[in-house]
Amino acid sequence: MGYFLVDIYPYVLSLHIIAVISWMAGIFYLPRLFVYHAERAKKGDQLDETLKIMEYKLQRYIMAPASIVAWVAGLTLVFTPGVVDWSAIWPYTKMFGVISMTVFDHWLMIMRKKFGRDENKLSGRQYRMMNEVPTVLMVLIVVSVVVKF
Repeated sequence: MGYFLVDIYPYVLSLHIIAVISWMAGIFYLPRLFVYHAERAKKGDQLDETLKIMEYKLQRYIMAPASIVAWVAGLTLVFTPGVVDWSAIWPYTKMFGVISMTVFDHWLMIMRKKFGRDENKLSGRQYRMMNEVPTVLMVLIVVSVVVKF
C-alpha cells in the first residue's frame, strides 16, 4: 500500500492544493458576503434574499466539497511514506492550523444558518475582523509546510 501511495503522490498533492485553494477562496469570500449582508440588507428585501442564496450555494457547493477533498487528500499525504517527519515541529503546527481552519469553517456554517433564519446578531465590523482569522491560519499552515521547522 505504501508504494502505491508513493506512486500517486504527485496527483494526490495536486488534488490537495486545488481543493485547498477552492476551500480558502470560499473561506475568504463568505465573511465578506456576511459584511454586506449585515450592513446593507434589510430583512426580506431583494438583497437579503440574494445574499442568502449566494451564501448557501458558496458553502454547500464549493466550500463543503472542497474541504472534504482537502482533508481526504491531506490525510492520504500524511500516510504516504516519507512525506511527514513526525520528529519535526511543522506537522503539529500545520495540524493545529488545519483543525483551526476547519473550526472556523464550521463557525461560518453556523453564521450562515443564522442569516438564513434572520437571527444574525453580529455587525459588519465584527465579520471584517473575523475575516482576518483565516489569513493568520493560512500563513501558519503555509510557513509550516514550506519552511518545515
